[in-house]
Amino acid sequence: MDWTDRHAVAPDASFDGGDLDCGNGLLLLIRRHIDPLDAGQVLEVRSTDASVEEDLPAWCRLTGNALVSRTKAGAVRSYLVRKGGRARAAEPRGRDGLPAVPVVPEPLSPAPPSDFRAPPFAVMGVGSWPRPGWLLRSLHDRLSGRLPDDEFQRHADDAVRLAVAAQERAGADVVTDGEQRRDGYASFVGGRLDNCQLVPLTDLLPYVTRPDHFAEELRALDVPAEQVRHPAVFGKITRSRPLAVHELERARRFTGRPIKVALPGPYLLARTMWLECVADKAYPTREALAADVVAALRQEAEALLAAGAALVQFDEPVLTEVVFARKTAGRSFMCGALGERRDPDEELAFAGELLGAVLAGLPKGRLALHVCRGNWSRDESVALSGPYTPLVPLLKTLPVGTFFLEMATPRAGDLEPLAGLPADCRVGVGVVNQKLDRVEPVEEVVAKAEAAARLLGPERVLLNPDCGFATFADNPLASAAVAEAKLAAVAEAARRLRSKYGVG
Repeated sequence: MDWTDRHAVAPDASFDGGDLDCGNGLLLLIRRHIDPLDAGQVLEVRSTDASVEEDLPAWCRLTGNALVSRTKAGAVRSYLVRKGGRARAAEPRGRDGLPAVPVVPEPLSPAPPSDFRAPPFAVMGVGSWPRPGWLLRSLHDRLSGRLPDDEFQRHADDAVRLAVAAQERAGADVVTDGEQRRDGYASFVGGRLDNCQLVPLTDLLPYVTRPDHFAEELRALDVPAEQVRHPAVFGKITRSRPLAVHELERARRFTGRPIKVALPGPYLLARTMWLECVADKAYPTREALAADVVAALRQEAEALLAAGAALVQFDEPVLTEVVFARKTAGRSFMCGALGERRDPDEELAFAGELLGAVLAGLPKGRLALHVCRGNWSRDESVALSGPYTPLVPLLKTLPVGTFFLEMATPRAGDLEPLAGLPADCRVGVGVVNQKLDRVEPVEEVVAKAEAAARLLGPERVLLNPDCGFATFADNPLASAAVAEAKLAAVAEAARRLRSKYGVG
């Protein structure tokens, strides 16, 4: 595109990026200013960095926006970018300016007792459930500002109803809402925390140390990378609205069974949200960012427990990335792929401090931790591999009552390391692999569960898949039908085991 003396149209918004280049924060600032605009509106970007001349047109082509014109005045360059997509529908907003969440009617099911304890061999999913295609379209329209929030909430309620009903038909003792409202198991907090924003992964390409390798990984997703979003921090993060309490309250309209709610763990968030090029505008160090992450998660955990969550589970898959990533070619996808990582021992100690700060003093029996080795691809050969041995010393120190662990895949190693976990904790043993279409025979599930019962005692064993069935909304690893069939096989195995051991 040629330079012009003046722009032919007036911008609807503008900002000055100074000398930032596209690999040092400018793209995320563009995203911050262009997202509130309606499709067709124009953003002016002012910059003194020469490299933007080539990088900005490429970004526009990648994201579906249009470079309208560009001018020069001395060292200052001015670019007009027209936002792509359809016109955005108006959305209701609260007094704080945040998108309003419709009032939820009184729940139909009672909150569980404060001393809730799942029976031996209790069956439950890890968290996510495959989303209907129509919900995925609504989710993307909502994230892009094209669908009003109240309409999205109605669509999500329908999807939650279906997910809960499937779990109940399968025989789950504890259900989840299937994380139907989330774009991903962890990134969704970027749309809920103050001064945090969800941006497409394509916007982060300039910030990674190996962009060619990162681009190759994005292509392996089988999902358009611009549809997968990542939280980026633009200021001090706070929790002025719930992260997941509204999910719990709405799910209770559709079930009388106990409900588990999963949250991303503090170490996971500290790793994925720490992008130096942006985060250091508000935080001098990753530790400073982590302190506010801990505060927000602590508030959310307290609110979920008070609202009647039977279990609050924290997901920390990055722990395996810490101990196994240097030994294998495997990856756990975006889990910590961007944030800095130091010495493994130092990282594990840091993770323990963060989890301890979130969980201290809360009812241990209603707290859980989930650890796996990555759930972004059905190809077992690309995921992390290794036994729980190097993690057991950390897990022993955490004030949680239940560990939900990946054990069905050979990548997880043997059960024996779990004997080192505290005798008063319970272990949710992965007995089916959510990555495989094959539905495991009940006899096979029973055999895996019995091995755990011999090691830990039947009273301590709970049963679950290795991970969620749809950790990332656009990349489910199982269909809803396969997910229900696998959970049903686990439930039948649980019935046989309870009868054999006389428990439950």
